[in-house]
Amino acid sequence: MQVTVRLFAGLRERARTNSIVVTLPDNPGGTGATVQDAIDAASRTVEGGLQSRGHIMLALNREYVDADHAISDGDELAMIPPVSGGAGEKPGHTGQNGLPEQFQSVIITSDPLDPEPLTRHVTTDRDGAVVTFLGVTRDHNDGRRVDYLEYEAFRPMADEQINTIIAEMKERWEIGRVAVAHRTGRVDIGETSMVVAVGAPHRKPAFEAALYFVDRLKEIVPIWKKEFFEGGDVWIGETPGGGPGR
Repeated sequence: MQVTVRLFAGLRERARTNSIVVTLPDNPGGTGATVQDAIDAASRTVEGGLQSRGHIMLALNREYVDADHAISDGDELAMIPPVSGGAGEKPGHTGQNGLPEQFQSVIITSDPLDPEPLTRHVTTDRDGAVVTFLGVTRDHNDGRRVDYLEYEAFRPMADEQINTIIAEMKERWEIGRVAVAHRTGRVDIGETSMVVAVGAPHRKPAFEAALYFVDRLKEIVPIWKKEFFEGGDVWIGETPGGGPGR
């Protein structure tokens, strides 16, 4: 059987490729092939192997799985290095009301972000509270001067995981509309990298849900951040002491 192993961020740079196609026996050792078998096969093609300083999550056909999960011919396995929050498709043209045509609650784009359309989208007559959070690139991190950031996303899994978080928020709190936008590519100092807008009948669930989203995004959404600073660069999440940086 053949399986495609996709690589991102630091793993992609180390392997000097974004994917490796591996061939596995259909029944290695008398048992079915597993995700770990595919990882081992891919690692053997890379000098020094596919190692990461942080925990690697595994996504089979865009669903998180464990290493002992069975794998089949034609599957796509993504090795997800430590995420830190996320090139992407551009939103549609804006209409007369300032909202993108066919506005969706999740936008991942290389274009600059405007929080106003998202805030307006979640503002309704039934909700008395609207919270809009902006993640902005700062000029320092971990004692070093930051020049700019670059974001990379695994599409469409990043979109799917963001929608999963939104569903979790709606299960936990009484909230209305939620809208999220995230940058990819280069984001300069002072530019917005993420917008989260939440509408709710009351302020407490709106604030709590927005905070939950930001924390949860850093756990499960395959979006990576590379920090360029004076003297070097690093993928945030792979460096001890690197911190979230947002």
